[in-house]
Amino acid sequence: MNPLIFGDDIQSIAVIGAHCDDILIGAGATLAQVAGERSDVVIHALVLTGAGTEREIEEKGAFAAFFPQADVRLTVADLPDGRLPEHWGAVKRQLAEFRRGCEPDLVIGPQRDDYHQDHRLLGKLIPTEFRAHLVLGYEILKWESDLPNPTLYVPIPDEAARRKARLLEQCYPSQTGRDWFDEETFLGLMRVRGVQSRSRYAEAFVLEKVVLSQIACDSSP
Repeated sequence: MNPLIFGDDIQSIAVIGAHCDDILIGAGATLAQVAGERSDVVIHALVLTGAGTEREIEEKGAFAAFFPQADVRLTVADLPDGRLPEHWGAVKRQLAEFRRGCEPDLVIGPQRDDYHQDHRLLGKLIPTEFRAHLVLGYEILKWESDLPNPTLYVPIPDEAARRKARLLEQCYPSQTGRDWFDEETFLGLMRVRGVQSRSRYAEAFVLEKVVLSQIACDSSP
């Protein structure tokens, strides 16, 4: 793992999604690596839609499958899917309440230029609540031609990439009828990002902002 981002000081992560499955599609393998390397990591997760439906059941099962040893604190809210911009105030309140409940070392959510209106709203609001945090924006491949030009890559081992793709199909049966929701799609995007980062597979993110407070210099001759 990149020690600048995923060092031993990562003890708490906040992850946010508009819909059940967004978080694990965008960052499932990265989160699994962090959780696998640190048994004491806490994953605070907020999903804005799906409460009280089969989607919430799928989401809880997926988080248990991806992170069997981690301390996962998952909240699924019941805002309307596809209409989050109409409920700006409620989204802002949910994010503010979530923020009060955690002090993460890393925040991961949708990237702000996602064409889906629910994703895009969250991508813009997350930095307003997590103002002094490292925020990474994940990508979700779908029908819209909106993949970003990533600025941060996390290499993913072969088996971890295949595990992610396999678990996504197993854990979200309600989504397998979608023409883009399959193992080939998930592995294909990770393979492209791997090519771009000189690895076999990778997950890629848009870096919201980073402050470089110290540069280590080698003073040896």
